[in-house]
Amino acid sequence: MPRKCAFTGRKTRSGRRYSRRGKAKYLGGVGIKTTGKTKRKFRPNIQRVRAVVDGKIVRVNVSTKAIRNGMITKPPKRDYTPPEEEA
Repeated sequence: MPRKCAFTGRKTRSGRRYSRRGKAKYLGGVGIKTTGKTKRKFRPNIQRVRAVVDGKIVRVNVSTKAIRNGMITKPPKRDYTPPEEEA
């Protein structure tokens, strides 16, 4: 299953991580130098939740931003009480 939000389309993106050394000029140093660049991945915070889609309750992969913004509607809580035993 791909790491992709069903509502916003957010997915894994690539980027770089920069390693630096030195002291900033405004602090009295000679400046910060880049000593390395490595590849990295920016992964979205994907959650698998139950949501109502087209009137049916389905499990979908959704980003937390979509959950916070109210893009999904969660199903109502079950109101189940077990039948009482007659003895």
